[in-house]
Amino acid sequence: MRIGQHIITAGSATVAEFGAHAADAKARGYDSGWTNQQPGGWDPLAVLAAMPDSPPELGTAVVPTYPRHPVVMATEALTTQAITGGKLTLGIGPSHEWAMTGQLGLPYASPARHTREYLEVLRPLLRGEHVKYAGRFFTVDTQLAISAPEPPVLISALGPRMLDVARELADGTIALWVQPGLIADYLVPRLGDDSRVVVMVTVSITTDPGGVRENFARELAIVNELPAYRAILDRGGLSGPADTVIAGNDEEVAAELRRFADADATDLVVNAIGDPGERARALDLVPQVFTG
Repeated sequence: MRIGQHIITAGSATVAEFGAHAADAKARGYDSGWTNQQPGGWDPLAVLAAMPDSPPELGTAVVPTYPRHPVVMATEALTTQAITGGKLTLGIGPSHEWAMTGQLGLPYASPARHTREYLEVLRPLLRGEHVKYAGRFFTVDTQLAISAPEPPVLISALGPRMLDVARELADGTIALWVQPGLIADYLVPRLGDDSRVVVMVTVSITTDPGGVRENFARELAIVNELPAYRAILDRGGLSGPADTVIAGNDEEVAAELRRFADADATDLVVNAIGDPGERARALDLVPQVFTG
C-alpha cells in the first residue's frame, strides 16, 4: 500500500509551510503529499510548485471542476506537471451544490454527467491531442502545446454513477468518510482491479479517542448536510464523519490502518490531528505500519 500525507493549504498557511510539510513527508518515508481546495485557501495545483523537496508523488484531492473549464484545468495541470518534474496526480471532482451554487453562484446540474463530459475533454488534452467536442456542458475545438507527460487522473467518486465514470474514464477514485468494509464490498468491486482507491483518513494518537471524535463531529457537522457525503455515510452504516476517525493508542491505530490494506485500498492519505506531539507520533507511526 502507498501512503500519503495531507498537506493543509488553508488560508492561514504560508508558502514556506507548504514546502516544509512536503519535505517532512518525504523525510518520514511517505510516497505522496496531497493538497485540496479549501474555502478561502490557496490554489491546490499552484502550491505544488512550492514543494521542490517532496515525496515522489504530489496530488490534489481534489480540485473542483465547475469553476474551471477543462481546457483551463488541463493547462494548469500540465504546467504543474512540468514544474514538479512529473510528480503530479490530478484529483478532480464536482464538489457540492452548497459550495458551487451557494458560494459561487454556479449552476450545479447533473454532476455525474458533467464529470463524464469533463473527462472526455480533459484526458485527451492532457495527452496532447486535438479535441473537437460538442456536449451538453462543453463545446471545445482546441489543442494544447505544453511539453509535459500526461498525469494520472482520479475523481472523487462515491455514488454508483460517479464510480462508473471513474472506472470508464479515470484512473481511480479518491474516497473519504469510508471504512474498510465499504471499500472491500462496494468501492473495489465497482471499480475493478486496475483502479486506484485512494482513501483519505483522519488519524489521532490519543488517550481520549471519544473526546477527539466528539470535537471532530462538531467541527465537521456540515458533512452531514452534503448529499454525496450523507449518502456514503448511510451506505456504510455510519452516523457521521467522526465514525471514520482512527483514534487511540499506537497499537489500536496500527491495527485499524492495516484493515485498509486488507480491504484492497491502494493508497492511504493521512490527515493527522491533535497537538504537535500527537501529530508527529501519528505521522511517524504510519510508515512503520506499512514498511516496518
